Amino acid sequence: MPELPDVEGFRRELAKTLPCRKIAHVRVDDPGILRNTSATELGRRLAGHRFKSPRRHGKWLILPTDGPTLVVHSGMTGHPFYAETGAEPEKYERLVVSLDKGELRYADLRKLRGVWLADDEDDLADVLGRQGPDALGMGLREFREVVTGRPRKAGRLKPTLMDQAVIAGLGNLLTDEIAWRARLRPTHPVADLGADDVKRLHTAVTQVLRTSVRHGRVPGLPNWLTRVRDDPDPSCPRCGTRLRHDRVGGRTSLWCPHCQH
Repeated sequence: MPELPDVEGFRRELAKTLPCRKIAHVRVDDPGILRNTSATELGRRLAGHRFKSPRRHGKWLILPTDGPTLVVHSGMTGHPFYAETGAEPEKYERLVVSLDKGELRYADLRKLRGVWLADDEDDLADVLGRQGPDALGMGLREFREVVTGRPRKAGRLKPTLMDQAVIAGLGNLLTDEIAWRARLRPTHPVADLGADDVKRLHTAVTQVLRTSVRHGRVPGLPNWLTRVRDDPDPSCPRCGTRLRHDRVGGRTSLWCPHCQH
């Protein structure tokens, strides 16, 4: 499922092919992916414009043109990509933007989020909704302020980290990995975090994101919690203790009762 590293990977790949490409026409094979526009309106408003350099904020991929901006949230199964004209379609392709060279395509199995169109920065802000600072590249001071300096800091650790209005970009796999590396349970009260806890969390966020971005996904590397989370009876890669799992903040969560005490 796409998380921040996947979306950053989409952005980097499209940055090699999209800038300056002129949009010839748009084909929408499934209008169910469109969130604030119609297939006819999307094609009419994009045709003739040229793409600029793509951006990303959290899990949102932002594809500006010299006119409106195409905005993509991949949800759990979405995948925007560049293809040569006439290339064989991937499964579940929903949208094809034909360019003066090649095509921008969007495939999505479950269609949980989709594609928006924004006229300007104000319109873009409305589409994105309330977003915290991007998780990638946050300094310790900013991280401390957004996590512990909030008026409502009585929540638990994992739901707080996954709240896109607090920090944009952290998903289920990332937060479990970060909490495990920081030796804090996903249910740890944010109000009880000490200075050392926050510093360990920030270090874990930085290390996990940098490594994940290099791999283009949250990798199942040796000595990573992610590697064992799908095992039938997973054990902690650090101490060998049988892992616990439960739903935290509505998401299946994994932790070590020994390391994350």
